[in-house]
Amino acid sequence: MPAPRPGHTLSCIDVDLRKLRYFEAVARHLHFGRAAAELHIAQPVLSRQIRALESELHVQLFRRDRRATELTDAGRQLLTDAVPLLASATALQRRVAQAARGEARLVVAFMPGLIVTDAIRRLRRNHPHLTVEVLRTTWDDQVAVLHDGRADISYLRLPAPTKGLAVRHLFTEPRVVVLSVDHPLAGKERVSVRDLAGETLLQHPDAVPEWRDVATVAAVATPTSVVEEKLENVASGLGIAVLPLSTARFYIRPDVVHVPVTDISQSRVVVAWLRERREPLLAEFAALA
Repeated sequence: MPAPRPGHTLSCIDVDLRKLRYFEAVARHLHFGRAAAELHIAQPVLSRQIRALESELHVQLFRRDRRATELTDAGRQLLTDAVPLLASATALQRRVAQAARGEARLVVAFMPGLIVTDAIRRLRRNHPHLTVEVLRTTWDDQVAVLHDGRADISYLRLPAPTKGLAVRHLFTEPRVVVLSVDHPLAGKERVSVRDLAGETLLQHPDAVPEWRDVATVAAVATPTSVVEEKLENVASGLGIAVLPLSTARFYIRPDVVHVPVTDISQSRVVVAWLRERREPLLAEFAALA
């Protein structure tokens, strides 16, 4: 492996996006065989491409032995930088293809429980020839859809990573705990987060830091970000979920109830788009939202 050159940085290298995609797949799987299968290429070809990338960058990206594949410090840094770069490249390809087809199109992403119909109707009245599509997101991909170009503008529930985004605040709303109908707390008018300390949380604890800070049990090992799956598990008595009030009201079902939590932060809703995109249509939609 060539030694790193002093002062050598990525800024002075033309990085091959294909090699970066290969690297990202290996870094995600930490397994050359599985990454090669996902990429539909032979494993020796993938290994050669990774070695070529390491040679171009003058660093070692992976440590490999018979038992495991691990990222080096340089590999971890490249993965951090490569993910948004690849997303931007994908978004660029989508926008260029759309422009080549002569399409006047806007994709609006939204989280469950948020109603976007009124803003879309008003935008369509202003632009009769504009095609507006909607895209349902989850906690995990509400921001990613902006970076990879699947959506042009997105309704977000904070906290979410907003670096590189233009953000316009819309409103705040209470969050409630969703319980099975036969849960001991189901008949309460309100509860404290400490009342939930011994309950299994069916979502990532970072989404409910107040619960995380007082919990006496663990959250589920593999939480789901899909609301319908959360509610199925709640109804089955597997645990609880904390949701924005509008989401809980949207998914009314007879086997679960929602109860206000007195000492938990409210859900903040914003509309966001990539700051680098300065099309007037995006700002217009944000003003209508």
